[in-house]
Amino acid sequence: MEKPSVSLWVKMEPFIVGALQIPPPSKFSMHYLRKMSTYVRMRSGRGYYPYLTWSMWRHIACGKLQLEKELAWLYFELFDSLVEQTSEERLEWAEVISGCVTEEETEKQRNRLSVDTLQFLLFLYIQQLNKVSLRTSLLGDEWPNPKSKSHSGLKESANQIKNWNDNYHHDFVENHLQDLLELLLDPDQLSASSHSMHSSLLSPKAVQALSFLIEGSVDQNRTVYPLHELALWQPLHAKSGFSKLSKAFSCAKFESWLRTCLTGNPFGATACLTSGRKLAWAQQVEGTTKRAKIACNTHIVPSVHRVIVMSQVYKQTLAKSSVTLEDTHVRIHRCCESFIYLLSPLRSVTIEKCRNSTFILGPVQTVVHLHSCDNVKLVAVCHRLSLSSTNGCTLHVLTPTRPLILLGNQAITFAPFHTHYPMLEDHMGRTGLATVPNNWDNPMIVCKENCDREVFRLLPSSEFYPFVVPFEMEGDTTEIPGGLPPAYQKALSQREQRIRIWQKTVKEAELTKNQRKTFQMLVENKFYEWLVHTGSRQQLDSLVLPAAGSKQAAG
Repeated sequence: MEKPSVSLWVKMEPFIVGALQIPPPSKFSMHYLRKMSTYVRMRSGRGYYPYLTWSMWRHIACGKLQLEKELAWLYFELFDSLVEQTSEERLEWAEVISGCVTEEETEKQRNRLSVDTLQFLLFLYIQQLNKVSLRTSLLGDEWPNPKSKSHSGLKESANQIKNWNDNYHHDFVENHLQDLLELLLDPDQLSASSHSMHSSLLSPKAVQALSFLIEGSVDQNRTVYPLHELALWQPLHAKSGFSKLSKAFSCAKFESWLRTCLTGNPFGATACLTSGRKLAWAQQVEGTTKRAKIACNTHIVPSVHRVIVMSQVYKQTLAKSSVTLEDTHVRIHRCCESFIYLLSPLRSVTIEKCRNSTFILGPVQTVVHLHSCDNVKLVAVCHRLSLSSTNGCTLHVLTPTRPLILLGNQAITFAPFHTHYPMLEDHMGRTGLATVPNNWDNPMIVCKENCDREVFRLLPSSEFYPFVVPFEMEGDTTEIPGGLPPAYQKALSQREQRIRIWQKTVKEAELTKNQRKTFQMLVENKFYEWLVHTGSRQQLDSLVLPAAGSKQAAG
């Protein structure tokens, strides 16, 4: 009988969504995580192991790792967002938190949460993905730098490439595999691990935790299995090192099996670019010299692995609302002077090195991250928003978590979410996103390098205008979910009142036919000047598509 051929690979989502694009706290080093591993497992059943409660993590993070409480919560909540939950569970949690009036009430509700202890240790360890190497920094541009505008493709900002580069994920896990396994050892094994891991044993629970990072297949990737299911499969016991007598894995054999079977991610961004389906969603606008490059793997992979990569959309309006987009990880790269509408529920979105463009997104279940963008407008409902190396960007967001201001940002404007499309509330329900709580106006400056509070501002209500999605779609949403904050609604109402007064004044002026014609031409000329000045004319021109273009583009 032919032996099964096993392929294992490193999952991409923990790195795209879970690894913050900042150097990790110094006490996330292996030395301290090893101590934490022993500490929690020696306190089994007391809120530390096998599940770690928020109160116990707060005790460790603030008391022993010297983290600020908000940063401790950030890592805990970020990991919790990676755990598979139903939309109903997410909406229930939003309702509970929005009902908390005091910080004490919020803490009481947070104490209801717990995470898998071993997986959380692995999650803390992979934060080293964006650890800055002094040697690398001297050789190249590793630190996020808003002034770095290289467009050669050779000097990409290393921290962002790491989060989307599945080859780097593979190398990171392979190079640090021994450390990862050591974190999973039982306390009595851990004490001897500094001498040799050759005789150490891994429990099935430990291998199950490693499924947080690794998965695989035995049928040429047609069916994907968690790592522990493959490792415990009887035909693979001899190679994976599992013993029925000890009901544990030989650490040495298990490590050797992993290294032998680890291969590139068949569903990662690299595979999507090389073998994914090329998409052409937008009409080529007359006069442009570049054609958008769009690829996806949604036709061949399970939903959790769906990836779409969009690059070099130039002076175009691109719009889509379809199952092709649903639950995908989207990377938008090097787009310029364009308007992009992705009106479906999405898993995550990364917008990188884009300029002078507007992005209108459907609800994003995990994170929207902007990196190295200039003069970008974002309109989105998302679980989390984070920014690094951005300049002059305006962000209209509805989010239950505090927006994260990471490294290298300048002149950021936060504003309330200000649009709707017919399917929006349905899509929000499917992604578990509610209208409350909404922390759009309470950003968190994560890095001390960004201690200048003037790095961001809140949009003055006098500058606020609602945004209209210019496509016909089926659905029931007819207004902005949750409404507008009172100050912005008041400014909008006052502006509408002034318009009504102006219209009444014109009506009562009793102009002659020639005067009305002259007045109309004057208004139209001023409106045209405004369209050109604001860049809105380009968007209107690009919306003129052949034969029922609006319905086609939005469908």
